[in-house]
Amino acid sequence: MSHSEANRVRIFDTTLRDGEQSPGASMTLEEKLRIADTLEALKVDVIEAGFAIASNGDFECIRQISERIKNSTICSLARAALGDIDRAGEAVKPAAQGRIHTFIATSPLHMKVKLQMSPEDVIDAIHQSVTRARKFVDDVEWSAEDATRTEMDFLYKAVETAIKAGATTINLPDTVGYATPTEYAEMFRSVIKNVPNADKAIFSTHCHNDLGLAVANSLAGLEGGALQIECTINGIGERAGNAAMEEVVMALKTRSDTLPWHTRIETPEIMRASKLVSTVTGFTVQNNKAIVGANAFAHESGIHQDGILKDAETYEIMTPESVGVTKSTLTMGKHSGRHAFADKLSELGYELGDNAFQECFRRFKALGDRKKNIYDEDIVALVDDEVATWSNRMQVVTLNTYTSTSGTAVSDVEMTIDGDKVRTVTYGTGPVDAAFNAIKELIGMEPHLQLFQVHAVTHGTDAQAECTVKLEQDGRTVNGQGAHEDTITAAARAYVSAVNKLMVKREKKAPGPK
Repeated sequence: MSHSEANRVRIFDTTLRDGEQSPGASMTLEEKLRIADTLEALKVDVIEAGFAIASNGDFECIRQISERIKNSTICSLARAALGDIDRAGEAVKPAAQGRIHTFIATSPLHMKVKLQMSPEDVIDAIHQSVTRARKFVDDVEWSAEDATRTEMDFLYKAVETAIKAGATTINLPDTVGYATPTEYAEMFRSVIKNVPNADKAIFSTHCHNDLGLAVANSLAGLEGGALQIECTINGIGERAGNAAMEEVVMALKTRSDTLPWHTRIETPEIMRASKLVSTVTGFTVQNNKAIVGANAFAHESGIHQDGILKDAETYEIMTPESVGVTKSTLTMGKHSGRHAFADKLSELGYELGDNAFQECFRRFKALGDRKKNIYDEDIVALVDDEVATWSNRMQVVTLNTYTSTSGTAVSDVEMTIDGDKVRTVTYGTGPVDAAFNAIKELIGMEPHLQLFQVHAVTHGTDAQAECTVKLEQDGRTVNGQGAHEDTITAAARAYVSAVNKLMVKREKKAPGPK
């Protein structure tokens, strides 16, 4: 396969924008910055960092990512309104490579019911919005919302107008996940054939997964002439989600014999990105999920195991290492020093500041005293947990729980809140309930617990537990994570992590941009 620019597919990742629109998937600024760093390490071409007009928080996130990321284009979404576009232009101004992504609906249903605009008004809005965006950036993407249900003659006119006004990328999304691969490919062919200036823009797919066809439709879009795919890590997104980036990329890499396109994605970084997004959002990746699921490279059938032992290619069409999956390797213990620990962190892809490193090293040594075998996964969980809690106002200092067969549990919790130590003892129907009741008493808040889940990082009864907690208060929903070899402590850390996010959201609430 020729690796020329002519058949290179641009990967446009919208995890931070469309992915965050998944119910309950909101992320803090610090979490978004970590994900942006990971996407840059993946060599994603375009990072859609948010919707600048949506809130001051979204604007600040896009701006900070624009200042931070150097090797990926940073994009802000904007409706076809001049205020939206101005705000987006301001947000991406610091970026080494900035893009404004503006859109308007083009289907008869959307124009009539949602926009209440005539087709002529929509064409005028396309011209005005793209022209305005070009005043800020040379890289402008225009999307025809609900393209797959748009009348073709009108779609030709809309696309021609956008390109004439200066759009350099044209996105034709399957907004409601209704299209089939054959239909989607034909739409691109027809538009490219019938729009006179189509050669002046790159065409893009954006597929939702309502019928489970998002990845298939995205690849079909390439057959029709598209050269950009919009997708998300783990396929997260509204409703049934978006096309999964890892599936698109590995399909192109694995089946290069029939799919003559390539990306610049560093595929060994895929698993790390998947785990980070899963941890941050609290959305556990299903075990049988393609590419990144826990069972994606597991073989239980005796026939399969026999074949794998003789030749991995008998049942594996790609290597686990190609997507960053490695066997659980026994690593250092309590006698390992700072230098060895720093080398291990570097090997696992972490770069920590001095204070964070010292605290992680302290927790690593403490873990070594309590746990016989420490694996790479243990260190990853420990570091991710530490990074997530580094700037928190509230932290658990000590926790002791007492349970009995009667069903009543007692929890003795000591915390720091803004540097002050506080302590209480409370009861609950079980140890987790008692711990959460103690925390609520100490913080003076009563958030609603929507989700509590636990999974073991490695195997064995001494495995670290990773807990995810989802809390809701006053209409705001947040996720918190915690890791510890004691499940109750991990649960308490996760709960406090979520409470910290609720506090941050409360403080950052501000009037929208004028």
